[in-house]
Amino acid sequence: MIEDDFYATIKLKTGEEIYAKVAASEEVDRTMLLVSNPIVIAEIKTKNGNIMGYKLEPWLKTTKEDMFIINITDVLTMTESSDIEMISMYQNYVRQSNKEGNNSKLTRSMGYLSNVNDAKELLEKIFKST
Repeated sequence: MIEDDFYATIKLKTGEEIYAKVAASEEVDRTMLLVSNPIVIAEIKTKNGNIMGYKLEPWLKTTKEDMFIINITDVLTMTESSDIEMISMYQNYVRQSNKEGNNSKLTRSMGYLSNVNDAKELLEKIFKST
């Protein structure tokens, strides 16, 4: 059974601290957390140490997936967030990252060379011609 979604800060046993929209799922033998768009938040401080703002980044930077499953046994602690400012920052970040993700096309400067089928055809032509 999946419980209602809530915003939470999760401290994992690895030391990572993430912020996400969370739903708990009770299985027969274990509890899993379904985390949506988990992010890492870093404080940006001025030279004298005052907090100037926050930097939000995706928890996992090498995937475009937005839903992850975390076993509750991997969690050190978790706290539900009712901080409206933090929730608003998170929602704006998710909206913005979804907008960017939909409009971006891979380019040669990003490392895109071709799709698998085109590359396969080209390699087959090269192989057959030799």
